[in-house]
Amino acid sequence: MTIAVKLAEETITMGRYRSDGLIDFAAAVLAGAGLEAPKTRTVAEILVEGDLIGHDTHGLQLLPAYVRQLREGTMTASGEHEVVSDRAAVAVWDGRYLPGAWLTVQALEAASGRATRYGVGAVAIRRSHHIACLAAYLPRITSRNQVGMIACADPAVATVAPFGGLDAVFTPDPIAFGFPTDGDPVVIDMSASITTNGMAGRLAARGERFREKWLQDSDGTATNDPKVLSQEPPGTILPTGGKDHGHKGYGLALIVESLSLGLAGFGRVDGPRQWGASVYVQVFDPELFSGAGAFGRQTGHLAALCRQSRVPDGAQPVRLPGEQALKTKRLRLREGIELDEDRVKSLGDLAVEYGLAPPTAI
Repeated sequence: MTIAVKLAEETITMGRYRSDGLIDFAAAVLAGAGLEAPKTRTVAEILVEGDLIGHDTHGLQLLPAYVRQLREGTMTASGEHEVVSDRAAVAVWDGRYLPGAWLTVQALEAASGRATRYGVGAVAIRRSHHIACLAAYLPRITSRNQVGMIACADPAVATVAPFGGLDAVFTPDPIAFGFPTDGDPVVIDMSASITTNGMAGRLAARGERFREKWLQDSDGTATNDPKVLSQEPPGTILPTGGKDHGHKGYGLALIVESLSLGLAGFGRVDGPRQWGASVYVQVFDPELFSGAGAFGRQTGHLAALCRQSRVPDGAQPVRLPGEQALKTKRLRLREGIELDEDRVKSLGDLAVEYGLAPPTAI
């Protein structure tokens, strides 16, 4: 069943949509907002990939915000990054607040090529714009039998407290790591905080709460109410592990920010106020270590041991990170991506604004 939503002269319905149609639509919207080709296609692909793998807070939900940033000039619409340094296996780029999705794809390509030559390649990017879902990038690397890692932090934002503290220091600080096996790849996408700003914002807008106490108010009382982030004084998101084992998330946040802000040479000490990120991308080529075959043999055996691990009666089998995302992607490629009411309305609004035919439900 589909439900029609009328927006000015255009109609979009709640239902399922083909990913290629959504990519075409998102690319056209970005072009209408002034983003130059071929950046439009790359950004659209990364956003829709987020929806395909089930990370819908970092998929097309971001499109209206990206369009707004393009209109305001806070996302750079054209040109190239600037090379700050380039030395053999490593490079540092100034992203000039170009679209983070496009910059990150370019960095992965550069790091992959260096890894093919040196075994390891790495690119750090300062002043990138937002990069969306980290897991959306890694299949581009694992499909080449390479190993990839991405870490990023927004030095203009702080919503996550260090373990034991009350004041925000970090962003959620995501890090993703993907590697091939003798079967499907393993893709790990996690953050140094229990939850994300995007999820907190979504629940707050709906008047909903988290299922657990993943935040704390300004006095340090644990809560499941996302609205504490917008109170005065504001509360904070807890690091991964919460009040009990939050030192683990705290440590991970320090790692992520040292890799991204530190190696890019641009971070909190510089006092940026613009939505963006410092990004660290690293690629390993197993062929230049023990060989791709030897690597796949080891990782494939490890994956098999995890899946074969006994579980309690009635429990689901052990899954590997990224396994559910890949299953979701295969299903959505066959049956389409289901859009909820919020995304239906936002895409319909964009169709009207830019005079485009909205996506057509299957």
